[in-house]
Amino acid sequence: MTITIPLPRVALVTGAGRRLGRAIAIELARAGWDIAVHYRNSHDEAREVAQAIAALGRRAVTLPCDLSDEEAVRGLLPAARKALERVDCVVNNASLFDYDSDLNFSHARLDAHMHANVAAPIQLARALYDATPDGGQAVVVNLLDQKLYNLNPDFLSYTLSKAALLAANTMLAQSLAPKVRVVGVAPGITMVSGDQSEEGFAKAHTQTPLGRSSTPEDIAAAVVYAAGARALTGTTLLVDGGQHLMPSPRDVMFLAK
Repeated sequence: MTITIPLPRVALVTGAGRRLGRAIAIELARAGWDIAVHYRNSHDEAREVAQAIAALGRRAVTLPCDLSDEEAVRGLLPAARKALERVDCVVNNASLFDYDSDLNFSHARLDAHMHANVAAPIQLARALYDATPDGGQAVVVNLLDQKLYNLNPDFLSYTLSKAALLAANTMLAQSLAPKVRVVGVAPGITMVSGDQSEEGFAKAHTQTPLGRSSTPEDIAAAVVYAAGARALTGTTLLVDGGQHLMPSPRDVMFLAK
């Protein structure tokens, strides 16, 4: 009698070398996933994440890729499969987050955000579909933003790109089912951004109905849940302490500096 031992589940996490991506990759590893740690420039940080994952008894590989490069993105998921035999989950965490408004808007800045924040996640979702055998099921988790439910004019190109990804979240859930589930996770203010001070961040973090916004651990836990919730697709989990319920005329980072 031949006994077949199933391979461990594998997640490709983009932008996993730093900040929120690091927390997500490590929490998925704690939940039993092997991890393909994507990075663009953060080679040393990505290696440290891979070492942390290995210390948890999981496999990890680091994979560099510029998500604005279409051909490079096409090779990312195959590279993860080659290293770890399979990929069952893609977490589209990496985002370009540059400030602009209507006052300094440019086609080039919008193009850059759309390539990294929309085109690459769509490519990776389709690649996951193509790599998933008939009868199997994989999952894409797209990191979005509570800002989409509470619009203000700051970070215009970034917000437009995330709005497009939110629409793609629905359309991909429709087109890739039943083979691939597609779920959004929308954080609130979670980590210090730009030139925001630690004091300003701490103040902004409390300005929600629950008296706290999201932490990296909150977001990572939501991603782990979404990755394993087999009846969940085409929807978005807002993990923000209710921040989206409190309209703001500016991005919160400018109101609490």
